[in-house]
Amino acid sequence: MDDDAYPDTIFLSDMRIETTVGIWDWERKIKQTVSIDLEMGADIRRAAASDSIDDTLNYKSVAKRVQQYVADSGFQLVETMAEKIAETVLAEFDVPWIRVEVNKPGAIRGAKGVGIKIYRCKE
Repeated sequence: MDDDAYPDTIFLSDMRIETTVGIWDWERKIKQTVSIDLEMGADIRRAAASDSIDDTLNYKSVAKRVQQYVADSGFQLVETMAEKIAETVLAEFDVPWIRVEVNKPGAIRGAKGVGIKIYRCKE
């Protein structure tokens, strides 16, 4: 499915999660903060008409799942983290597509952040 089939977007912005991430030995011994943004395809018309949480994506459930998953992970690369977040949300929630941005603030001296943005859809 493409964006045109589900032009509405539900988003979560700047979820800050403490986790182990990095390739260097010192990074494997500490927790670092990552910032995660998600955009997920949706058709919100039914929810808008009913005004019921049962008719939409429960973004609190998505947030809790991603927060728990990332906090418990130990990825070396933010690329892997982004891919696994996308796979998890697509498999466990009723969304046709997802954009994931993982930002690792402070990873590069002089840069506010560094990271990855990906787009994935259900096959």
